[in-house]
Amino acid sequence: MLVLTRKLNESIMIGNDIEITVLAVEGEQIKLGINAPKHVDIHRKEVYLSIQQENNQALNTEVNTLTNLSEFFRKK
Repeated sequence: MLVLTRKLNESIMIGNDIEITVLAVEGEQIKLGINAPKHVDIHRKEVYLSIQQENNQALNTEVNTLTNLSEFFRKK
């Protein structure tokens, strides 16, 4: 993990087109501004993990449905 120290209104760059700027520091919280191309998805980690879990559940449901259909047609 790379650890960087930034002050208010300072930024870091990720690649050539993603800029993260420290917008505010309020107690134990900081506000970050993220400037990135529209095709780049940006989520808080807990939201990202939730999306991944839902995608995995959907995939498992599809696999189970296909397996059940396959077994159904084999019996006929």
